[in-house]
Amino acid sequence: MSLKRKAADAPTGDAKKPKANGSITSFFGPPKTVSTTAKVSGTGTEKIEPAPAAFKFDKEAWVKKLTAEQKELLKLEIDTLHESWLKELKDEVTSKEFLELKKFLKREQDSGQKVFPPMEDVYSWSRHTPLNTVKAVIIGQDPYHNLNQAHGLCFSVRAPTPAPPSLKNVYIALKKDYPSFNPPPKNGGLLTPWADRGVLLLNTCLTVRAHEANSHANRGWERFTQKVIDIVAQKRMKGVVFLAWGTPAGKRVTKVDRKKHLVLQSVHPSPLSAQRGWFDCGHFKKTNEWLVQRYGEGGEIDWNLDVKAVEAGV
Repeated sequence: MSLKRKAADAPTGDAKKPKANGSITSFFGPPKTVSTTAKVSGTGTEKIEPAPAAFKFDKEAWVKKLTAEQKELLKLEIDTLHESWLKELKDEVTSKEFLELKKFLKREQDSGQKVFPPMEDVYSWSRHTPLNTVKAVIIGQDPYHNLNQAHGLCFSVRAPTPAPPSLKNVYIALKKDYPSFNPPPKNGGLLTPWADRGVLLLNTCLTVRAHEANSHANRGWERFTQKVIDIVAQKRMKGVVFLAWGTPAGKRVTKVDRKKHLVLQSVHPSPLSAQRGWFDCGHFKKTNEWLVQRYGEGGEIDWNLDVKAVEAGV
């Protein structure tokens, strides 16, 4: 099975960035717009497809019902969480638990703590992979906690940051499944092409304090991201592949209906555990074989990363 697709299929750019003080309408565009082309990081454009009619909801009416405190605490979700996800998560984000999480994050910022990823990137997974496009889910753990690493997609780093050790091991396993696989040029680690092709790259925690691993664990993100996983399992009726690497990720998929979906589990690709079976897990080929069975020819994931968007470092 070839990893190559026509050049026209190659994604360009990174997640659509919200304007600093833009309105809800200015961020998502008018309700009936067929597509939006957004300037990305000053280096290119990305075509943002709107959610299909089945995912639409009256977002502005929902926002009007929020209290002033909720509007303040949930500004990031209102402005940057893709509406296909916000529709399904609107009750979760107004829950007491989630609002407490947002109060904690506000205290972190107000006290001068640096938090990764940048706030505008916390929900970039939702904009690259709207709910109606999800065909596979890779579950990560904690965001990278050093400068110029985390940008809202698990395992992924922006250029010029080199691919971290775990991601390099992912490339090795991919090369075993598909000898034609090419990683990003210049030792890169940008995985936005996967996200744009239907691979939801979701960390268990979505934020972390700079240089302090797991510093935002057990503050509420785990409940929220579990809800995201549950929504995928419930709403993607045609079936999705869940790739759970390591024990923590495996715990996230225990309730997934394995008659409807494919769950692939393995040790984590970290150098600490990869020698215990990671390199021969075959997850990438197994994912594509199952997707072709469910979606037909063309339903597989193009895992190749040597594309112009990556080479440009966007």
